[in-house]
Amino acid sequence: AGAKDDTFNVLDLAEYTKNRPWWRKIFAPNSGSSAEKYNVATQLVLGGVTGWCTGFIFQKVGKLAATAVGGGFFLLQIANHTGYIKVDWNLVQRDVNKAKQQLKFHSSGNKMPPEVKSKADEVIIFLKKNVILTGGFAGGFLLGMAS
Repeated sequence: AGAKDDTFNVLDLAEYTKNRPWWRKIFAPNSGSSAEKYNVATQLVLGGVTGWCTGFIFQKVGKLAATAVGGGFFLLQIANHTGYIKVDWNLVQRDVNKAKQQLKFHSSGNKMPPEVKSKADEVIIFLKKNVILTGGFAGGFLLGMAS
């Protein structure tokens, strides 16, 4: 007589996940921190592996960039010394002085633009929420730079 007819909708998670792309499963828009999704060991391994890969690539690209810049500077000096190019040192000095004035002007305010401040705040919030993952990444990055 007083019984309710309760009906429930059943959500089949297997079917639901089949229809979602893989990147949505990993990087869900409302995912929150990684501490809520993964255990400590997984976070450390994931952070360490990505950090090592990043550090290793950063090291190789850094060496390549240093070689390119140094080699280019060396070739310019040889070309200047042999007379292939002529450097207008007065123009260089004027441009350097102008750049110094610009740097003094921009650094005198010591205020960050609001768009940079908001991005920096977002990064800090992410780092605080994912401190284990960040620690693993930092350690892996240093190991990658050393290898």
